Amino acid sequence: MGAIVELKNISMNYHSKEGEVAAVADVCLEIHGGEFVSIVGPSGCGKSTLLSIISGLLQPSGGEVLVNGAAPKGCASQIGYMFQKDHLLPWRTILSNVLLGLEIQKKKTPENVQNAHELLEKYGLGDFKTRRPRELSGGMRQRAALIRTLATRPKILLLDEPFSALDYQTRLTVSDEVGAILAAEGVTSILVTHDISESIALSDRVAVLSHRPCTVKNTHIIDMQKGAANRRKSPNFPVYFDKIWKELREYEV
Repeated sequence: MGAIVELKNISMNYHSKEGEVAAVADVCLEIHGGEFVSIVGPSGCGKSTLLSIISGLLQPSGGEVLVNGAAPKGCASQIGYMFQKDHLLPWRTILSNVLLGLEIQKKKTPENVQNAHELLEKYGLGDFKTRRPRELSGGMRQRAALIRTLATRPKILLLDEPFSALDYQTRLTVSDEVGAILAAEGVTSILVTHDISESIALSDRVAVLSHRPCTVKNTHIIDMQKGAANRRKSPNFPVYFDKIWKELREYEV
C-alpha cells in the first residue's frame, strides 16, 4: 500500500518564559497502510509531540503532515488513540465502556454495536461484558480500551506508551496480545515507546529519533518472522537491539 501518513519536514517550536524552544526539527517519515511502525528516542525528545501532530491535536510550526492525502483535522474519525492509562469509566460496564467511542462519534448504529460485541467475543472479553473495570486485571482493562478504539473502525491507531503502567510480566503478555490483534485487524499502527525490545517485537519498522529537537536519525526494517513471541526467540533479535541501543546511547546526557 502507499503512504497513509506523511510527515514532510515537520518542525515544532514551543514558547516559554525563557523564549522559543525547538522540540522537533525537520522530521520526515512515511507510514504505509497496514504497517506497524514504532518510534523510539531519548526521553523528552518529542516522540509524543509527533503523535499529537499526526492526530491533529497540535499544529506544527513548519512542514506538512498528511493523513490519506489530507490535513489530519479532516480525518479525525479515521484516527484512534491509545494512551498509557485505559481511562475506562468505573461506573460503566465493560460493554458500555467499549460503546463509549461510538456514542461520542455518533456512530452507535446496530451494525457497529454488533461489531463491538463480536470484538469482545473474539478477543476474550465476551464473558466480562457486564463486569465493571475494577473487576478486571490491568491487562484485560487495556485490552478493553483497545477494543473500545477498534469499535470506531479507525484506519490509523496511535499508541502512546500504552503498556508502560503495567508490571513487566503483564506488559510482555499484553503487548504481544495487542500486536496480534492489530495485525489481525489490519490497522495501520504507530507506537511511541521507550522499550527497544517492545519496538522490535511488534514493528515492521523502528524509527530512531535524535535528542531534542528531534529528527529521524535512522529507520530499521525489522526483517523477522511475524509474531512477537517468535521474534523474541530469534537469534536476530539481539542484533537489532544492539544496533538501536548504540544509536540511542549517543544521546545519553
